Amino acid sequence: MEVGSGPLRIQVVSDGRVGMENQALGLAEAIARLTPADITVKRFRWRRAFDWLPVRLKALWMLDPAGDAPFPDVSGPWPDLWIATGRATLPLSLVARQRSGGRTFVVQTQDPRMDPAAFDRVVAPAHDGLTGPNVVAITGSPHRITPDTLDAAAPDFAGRLSPLPRPRVAVLIGGTSRAFDLTEDHALALADRIEAAVREAGGSLMLTFSRRTPAVARSAMSLRLSDLPGWIWDGTEPNPLFAFLEAADHILVTEDSANMAAEAASTGKPVHVLPMIARRAPGKFAQLHADLQARGAARPFDGTLETWSYAPLAETDRAARAVLAGMKRI
Repeated sequence: MEVGSGPLRIQVVSDGRVGMENQALGLAEAIARLTPADITVKRFRWRRAFDWLPVRLKALWMLDPAGDAPFPDVSGPWPDLWIATGRATLPLSLVARQRSGGRTFVVQTQDPRMDPAAFDRVVAPAHDGLTGPNVVAITGSPHRITPDTLDAAAPDFAGRLSPLPRPRVAVLIGGTSRAFDLTEDHALALADRIEAAVREAGGSLMLTFSRRTPAVARSAMSLRLSDLPGWIWDGTEPNPLFAFLEAADHILVTEDSANMAAEAASTGKPVHVLPMIARRAPGKFAQLHADLQARGAARPFDGTLETWSYAPLAETDRAARAVLAGMKRI
């Protein structure tokens, strides 16, 4: 493909879910740190009646008109680079590659569960086991965490976080998925272990939950940990996650999320992995955590706040360089 000499035109395509969008946006931002670029985000939705259809059966007329138009009009230029994440975006990525006539380099993050040759590049977690000449396998998933993004987030929350006693412990709780569960009893057991460790160290707590956290588990943990100094984010104020990571001396993360683990390991701070209830063999999650342990980033939480150091994970930057190499921009 041929790309002009001006800033790279990058289009991030998302169905609006923050976790999905941040993967594509994180990769786009990493590319923009390496070469001049303009980033545009397009958010779309499929009409509810057609959302369940397989990728190959979806048609553009099934898109919800309330969303952004993902493709340029007849007179508009195609982006140089298209980055999308998640199964909902697959039909659009396939159309973009076909309609652009080679003008747009199409990148899909995550395992598309179809032939990766349908895209120009696929950036997939190594623990998914996807291989191919155009596959870039990375530890975890692309994300937006960098020292600069954390530093930029800190001032907005400094008034609440700076007075907290050290060590400050950021706790990132996931939830129910096909592989794991988080019952009320297990949530309380985790809370007891977290409370004991924070009190023993004389530190403070910075706790946030995922959208997948069951309400009963969220309530149980919030109540049990409410007497500790710190902040339990209830979701009603601006999200302090980046500020939590910047302020933390230790990060505790449940084992159910590749995204949270990779983000935590990008900070260079000790990452303690909290166990969940396994619904099936952990499989790829066990591979991910074994990789993080081999890199010195993560260890199973043993009830203490042991300190160690390691080279921060920089897999999103590595994927960005691979994309630019595929575009012959570096």
